[in-house]
Amino acid sequence: MWKGEVVLEEFIMSTTIYMGEGSFEKIDELTIKRAFIFCDPFMQQSGKTDLIVKKLDGLHAEYQIFAEVVPDPNMTVIQKGLNQLNAFRPDTVFALGGGSAIDTAKAVVYLYAKMHDIERPHVVALPTTSGTGSEVTAFAVISDQEAGVKYPLIASDMIPDVVLLNPKLTATVPPAITADTGMDVFTHGLEAFVSTKANDFTDAMAEKSIRTVWDYLERCVTDGGDMDARAHMHNASCMAGMAFNAASLGICHSMAHALGAQFHLPHGRCNAVLLPIIIEYNAGIDIPGESDALLRYLDIARLLGITAGTNKATIHLLVRQIRELMVRIGIPVHFEGLKIDGDNFLRSIDIMAENALKDRCTVTNPRVPTVEHIRQLYRKLYQA
Repeated sequence: MWKGEVVLEEFIMSTTIYMGEGSFEKIDELTIKRAFIFCDPFMQQSGKTDLIVKKLDGLHAEYQIFAEVVPDPNMTVIQKGLNQLNAFRPDTVFALGGGSAIDTAKAVVYLYAKMHDIERPHVVALPTTSGTGSEVTAFAVISDQEAGVKYPLIASDMIPDVVLLNPKLTATVPPAITADTGMDVFTHGLEAFVSTKANDFTDAMAEKSIRTVWDYLERCVTDGGDMDARAHMHNASCMAGMAFNAASLGICHSMAHALGAQFHLPHGRCNAVLLPIIIEYNAGIDIPGESDALLRYLDIARLLGITAGTNKATIHLLVRQIRELMVRIGIPVHFEGLKIDGDNFLRSIDIMAENALKDRCTVTNPRVPTVEHIRQLYRKLYQA
């Protein structure tokens, strides 16, 4: 916590993490009799699930594959997964994929254990994108498509037991998705760092993840086969997840949740286009004086080697350089780049602002927003 009276701080890390191209070998050391695999259809069709199945065959374990994960998992998919888990009764669950697959597995396993009042199955996460950090967090984001809302579920029981960070799984991720997910990592790190729940331990993880993204994301986008850069980005995603799991996030995520749910946009891209606007708002660029949040952003700017004549000028330069990075990796910096109808966007501002204000991530934002502040920020995005 970086302002106000300190009552209690915590940093709990109960997940075992194995990194590198040899991390799959750790599956051989697990005690598994019945395994259930969550993934999307592509993971099964492309043979990625074979990486797990071959290991399970070697362990003489029975297995079942649920390849019905969809982007922005909804309650229909959650219920299907829960029905199959109830029938199969696994001792181990594998979550193979990006944030949607991992969130689906976490939510289903959590509900399954609560339904039967039992200890949940062992959960092993194998992230295939470097973005959400879901493999080490107590969060799972579930979409209500009819209401146009994303709900972040939060429960410590959802945190996976084992994570295998194998950069080979990210080698074929297209440049656009690499860019979107990478900016999600960058936003996680920044929001965790300026969160009102930040502490020395979350700061360490946030700072390292931010610097790593700054150094390696563009390399990953330019050359997807750069496995050194891929490995660093995979680690950065996980470290940022550790940071925000304890520190939580802020209104960039709250507003991105609402924007993405309303217009079905990639979450990382929503974060990216909002991030410069949110930094300026949180830092109070347009109001007199220097807030605690501004000084925190100043620490990050200096970490990245960004300085100017005054503190506020340094924040302006930080924002400009973030936008320049976005341009280089193909992420839009202006509203028209989102390719959504402007009139529809303007009509949706009120409901998006209300949903963002109620989002759990808003609670730890360094500047306390009103619903009108959030409306103004959406309008600023429209005008950018």
